[in-house]
Amino acid sequence: MNKTTSATRKTSAIPSFSLYGETSTLGQDLLHVEAVQSRSERYQWEIEPHMHHGLYQVLWLQSGTAEVLLDEQRETVQGPVALVVPPGVVHGFRFAPGTDGVVLTLSARFLVEGEFQVVGEAFRTLFLISSVLHFEPDASARLNALFRELLAEFVLPDASASPVTDWLARAVVWRLSKASAQGTQDQRAHRHQALFTRFLLLVEQNFLVHWPLERYASRLGLSVPRLNRLVRAERGISALELVHERLTREACRRLIYIAAPAARLATELGFEDPAYFSRFFKRRTGLSPQGYRAAHGGG
Repeated sequence: MNKTTSATRKTSAIPSFSLYGETSTLGQDLLHVEAVQSRSERYQWEIEPHMHHGLYQVLWLQSGTAEVLLDEQRETVQGPVALVVPPGVVHGFRFAPGTDGVVLTLSARFLVEGEFQVVGEAFRTLFLISSVLHFEPDASARLNALFRELLAEFVLPDASASPVTDWLARAVVWRLSKASAQGTQDQRAHRHQALFTRFLLLVEQNFLVHWPLERYASRLGLSVPRLNRLVRAERGISALELVHERLTREACRRLIYIAAPAARLATELGFEDPAYFSRFFKRRTGLSPQGYRAAHGGG
């Protein structure tokens, strides 16, 4: 997503479509299947952030890579992978040219009415949240076969009169729902741990220049509240507290091992005002910098 696009998003409403680039229609009873490249190629392989009202989408990426935006979540994925997009979720994609896959768009009514109550339950499980689903080779091969058969049936001249398209769409939702129920918890845990590790690395690189939390969050593709939830889940403290912990440890180390005036150390630690550094340090440790140094035989 380029800088110009990002700036535009901040000052204009998020567009809402039925299918990307087409007028949104609420309450429609829709089933639509198309190849990823059929639409994205027309837009130079970039689908700008947008949303759908009352419509559910699954993007099956068989091969190639994509930069993915799902609300606050941003990541780069490589096929085979399934991207699940409930209604109202802001989503956008930038595909590598030649990326191959299938997009399934449907309404809730299509899957919950009639004799397919069990599929309706699978439908609700699958679209509970937006998600990125990865699969073992055997499972991805089966899903790819289902998506390809679904696309082939959908483009037939008599598709609207045939029940086969409906059956295949329900089979896709069923398979994805089972994978979502089994894998979501592990995937969330893995993603949270990876994000937390990235945050720790960013803190290590930038705590001396006093990055604001907004900058850390932006680099991770998160909001500040979500960054705080992530750090609390991993460490039981806020993100700012973790940054201040690291800064305090560095101050303690330098006061003990470096024979320099506290005012100079304050500057090296990114504090423009030595008095403010003294207040920060005493609030954190209960001692002034000089008192801490004397208590620990530093300098």
